Order: sequence, then structure tokens, then C-alpha cells
Amino acid sequence: MKTTQTKPLILRYFLLSLLLSLPFLLLLLFSFQPHHLRRTTTTSEQTQQPNNHTTTSSSEDLRIRPGYSSYENYIKRQLGKTLNPKLRKIWTTRDWDRKIQVFSRFFDELKKKNLLSNSSKSLCIGARVGQEVEALKRIGVSDSVGIDLVPYPPLVLEGDFHNQPFQNETFDFEFSNVFDHALYPENFVSEIERTLKPGGVCVIHVALSRRSDKFSANDLYSVKPLVKMFKGSELVHVHQVDGFGLDTEVVFRKKQIKAIDGSSSLV
Repeated sequence: MKTTQTKPLILRYFLLSLLLSLPFLLLLLFSFQPHHLRRTTTTSEQTQQPNNHTTTSSSEDLRIRPGYSSYENYIKRQLGKTLNPKLRKIWTTRDWDRKIQVFSRFFDELKKKNLLSNSSKSLCIGARVGQEVEALKRIGVSDSVGIDLVPYPPLVLEGDFHNQPFQNETFDFEFSNVFDHALYPENFVSEIERTLKPGGVCVIHVALSRRSDKFSANDLYSVKPLVKMFKGSELVHVHQVDGFGLDTEVVFRKKQIKAIDGSSSLV
């Protein structure tokens, strides 16, 4: 009788041991799998972009969010926010004056630091309904315009910030608080540097201490990737702000050199 009870108990312990060791055996089996048979997902597989866009590899401080099967899919998702009728009504009514007041304070501070002037030809990137543009105009920077996927005349023109619809060296000043929406951050930055005049200033508001909304295409954890991408510019300053969920202001100035004839050009 005792022997009969012992056998099921031993069998039970054996099965339990086998079950617990199964994950280890599978891991061991995978580690000996030939390298060419292993399957890993790369950023280029996650996002199939048009030829005129450059993929920014995810790094420790800048991570591209997965889930975009094509650039068209990315644009469709962004338009889902921009064209949302409830949001557009809020932006143009309840939020209108409040945001203009906040942006006006930001821009006034930049004027005090001689980073912006009334004569600056200015661009606001990802401006939606143009509160930033209106704020610039109200503080005297009259030659200002915005771009977004959906135009909002007369303040905002239609344009993709990955491929700005402007000539080289058009603007003295560019501002954006939608860096997190860039699927290709290197293109975002290179287009800013292309359209800025030598000596021109770019101001970017980003979120470092908290993650952005569900429409964001990347997550930034420090300013290091920005500094690396702004190859033709010098870092002016970094400081904390309180800008509608964004906590850090990063300012760059496009480099310039003096030629023999006295003209300026990018370093």
C-alpha cells in the first residue's frame, strides 16, 4: 500500500521538474541555433518609407515607435488627430486665447535674448490652426507663417515637415513643438537647417521627463540626439519650460562663416 502511494508522488515530482526546466531548455536550444536562421525585427522593416526619407535608427535616447507599415499609414494616423472636428473646435475656441498668451510669453523671452526680432521672417512647424503664428504677429513679428498637413488660411500653409515646401535659407527663425510627431527625425532637422538662413535660430519644445501622446512617432529621453542631428548648428541653450505637456526648450543657431566677399554661408 505504501509503495503504491509513493509511485504517483515520484511521478508528480518528475513532471513538475520537467515543466520548470522547459524554459531553460528552449533558451539553450535557441542559443545554438545558427545565426542566419534567427529572425529579428529592424526599424526598416517596421517602417517602409519613401526613398526621399531617411530612417533614424532607434538609440538609447531617441526611440522610433513601431507600428507604421508605410509612410501613408503614418500620415493617415496624423490626420486622424489634425482633422478631428472636436479637437479643431477646441483649438479655435476654448484654447485659442490661452495658447496665444502662453506662446506670446515664450516668444517675448526669446526677443529679450536677441534670438528673435520684429524683422525675423518666421516659420512655425506643425502649427495646426496657427496659435503660434498668431502669437508671433501679436508681439510684432508680422512676417510669420505656419505649416501643417492640413492648411488653416491665412495663418497655416499645407506642408509636410519632413519635406518643407520652401526654398533654401528662407527663414530667420523657426519654432516647433511637434518634434515627437516626426517619424524621421533626421529629415525633420535637416529640413529646418536647409530652410534657415545662416545665423538663423531654431527653437524646439520637447518632452523629456514624460511621454507624449498616442500620436507621437518617437520618444526622446535627452537632448543628445538633437545636438547630434543639428550638424550645421550650434546649441544656444537648454532650459525647462511649461508648454502644454512639453518640459524642455532647446535652441540652436545655424552656423555661418564670412567669405572673402563679405557674404555669409553655412559652415
